[in-house]
Amino acid sequence: MDFFHVPVLRDEVLKNLKLKSGGIYVDCTLGGAGHSREILERTTPSGRLIGIDQDPQALKAAREKLEQFGERVITVQSNFSRLSAVLQELNISEVDGVLFDLGVSSPQLDNPERGFSYMHDAPLDMRMSPENPLAAKELINELPASELSSIISEYGEERWASRIAKFIVEEREKKPLTTTLELVEVIKKAIPAGARRTGPHPAKRTFQAIRIAVNKELDILKDSFGQALEVLRPGGRLCVITFHSLEDRITKEVFKYMAKDCVCPPELPVCKCDKKKEVKIITRKPVTASEEELEQNPRARSAKLRVAEKIG
Repeated sequence: MDFFHVPVLRDEVLKNLKLKSGGIYVDCTLGGAGHSREILERTTPSGRLIGIDQDPQALKAAREKLEQFGERVITVQSNFSRLSAVLQELNISEVDGVLFDLGVSSPQLDNPERGFSYMHDAPLDMRMSPENPLAAKELINELPASELSSIISEYGEERWASRIAKFIVEEREKKPLTTTLELVEVIKKAIPAGARRTGPHPAKRTFQAIRIAVNKELDILKDSFGQALEVLRPGGRLCVITFHSLEDRITKEVFKYMAKDCVCPPELPVCKCDKKKEVKIITRKPVTASEEELEQNPRARSAKLRVAEKIG
């Protein structure tokens, strides 16, 4: 598979990272290495980059694309929830910028074998890392209806979540659901015809929810952002690109907390929390794609960039 991926908000990311020659930068979601390649080119001759990705296919392709930069780039197969440990293993104590480009890359979506897409028939997988013991098939066929409904409602923001979960359980009692299109058909049956006529594909929200649950995408965000803050030098930038409201909401809340001087209840006359302001928020409103970028890459439509700068 050709792991070609158009980096979203490329120019906005490069500008907000405040790149400098000799700086050390971390791309926590290396993917197709689009952002990383630009970072390395713009920090010539001595800038360094650490690229982390849990997908071995993405890493293999990225290593080939970044081969020309030699020892200036280090790639690591891992989840970004291990950011601190990865840098410690590399004997790197501080970095100048950290980038999280969240969500699923275009090659993962477009490769039917990965099971991310509701447009192609494939095994129900959706794992970003083959080392993940839980695939979508196990989740769909083993969780009780109440848990399935909660996942689809919370992670997919799907109004028909309980009905979809009920139909899934009824269908799997006849035979296990093993492919993406089998799941799509169940979802279509569960959502009333009138509701299917408008809005996105009827399976879009459910597939998003299952993917998030399989990969624990939201569970690791807060802690990972905290790790990024710890390893940033004062003046270093943390850039986060999100693709749906759940990710964006978590990013916004974490940045607001990091930027607060006190988190005590307002009725307390004296601060007792000892919380200190750790960052300056650079983007009061998220940065979105320009019309020019949207014409070239429609998948950038839902992308939002938030940026914080470490103080100290």
